[in-house]
Amino acid sequence: MVVGVDAAGARGNAAMTGQPSVSVVVPTRDRPELLRAAVRAVLDQDHPGPVEVLVVHDQSEPDHTLADLGRPGRPVRVLRNRRTPGLAGARNTGTLAAAGELIAFCDDDDEWLPGKLRAQVGALAATPGAEFACCGIRVSYDGRTVDRSLPRDAVTLPDLLRDRMTELHPSTFLIRAAALRDGFGLVDEEIPGSYAEDYEFLLRAARSAPLVNVRTPYVLVRWHRRSYFAQRWDTIAEALQWLLARYPEFGSQPAGEARVAGQIAFARAAAGDRGAAVRWARRTLRRNPREPRAYLALAVAGRMVRADAVLRTLHRRGRGI
Repeated sequence: MVVGVDAAGARGNAAMTGQPSVSVVVPTRDRPELLRAAVRAVLDQDHPGPVEVLVVHDQSEPDHTLADLGRPGRPVRVLRNRRTPGLAGARNTGTLAAAGELIAFCDDDDEWLPGKLRAQVGALAATPGAEFACCGIRVSYDGRTVDRSLPRDAVTLPDLLRDRMTELHPSTFLIRAAALRDGFGLVDEEIPGSYAEDYEFLLRAARSAPLVNVRTPYVLVRWHRRSYFAQRWDTIAEALQWLLARYPEFGSQPAGEARVAGQIAFARAAAGDRGAAVRWARRTLRRNPREPRAYLALAVAGRMVRADAVLRTLHRRGRGI
């Protein structure tokens, strides 16, 4: 069963409220309880315009009872990912089926906090030419929470080349539908394992126009050991190498290139490939001798510390490798 509204209906409802319609794409895979919490948090937003939720099941059987969570003006539509398996294909499936003028993403294990949608819609409307808005996050890991937000109102491409800015989490993304369909484009489905697809997406969006940032943490982001990338070190390394090849602009930002190279070195070390870890650590240090990921990679490669212990320590501080 699919419950929804067509594009004409969404435009009519938006005209009645004077507020843009929003489609929220929620990719999911085998997280039924967290998924329902994520959907309810979206439906409870105080944005006065129409909101629809598109739950896209990726490599799992659709749960059509989720449509029962919908309410007047807030339908829930249940879809199956029929594009490339993984997050990228699932997000694009939802985007292409969406009726809203604005499209937002939310992972199935995250929750929007009250006021998120209203604040971001307002920030987009107040910024001429803006296509993309983000906000701060509240990271939850191992019973602790840490707020992370950027002390800036706009993010440019050079900013993102220098720093991944993990505060810009995909569950915070709000984008004009026209920019996705006729502008900088959909999420890239060629990235190995869909890893770092969100970072590549940010880089491409920032090429088109600076990203608008709302400084308040408006999304609860759960980091836990069930992450599908928690131990997929080979995929992580392959995807990051793909990213460096795709964006030669990293060559103009030594610290940014060193950061990504250091992540590759750490992933290779965690996968047990000591030789590749050492080679990538050397490349990292040539670009930036102060990059800590190189030294962490060498420590893991030398069996002085375990990769999972490093990650646990970073996650408790609301950070990743």
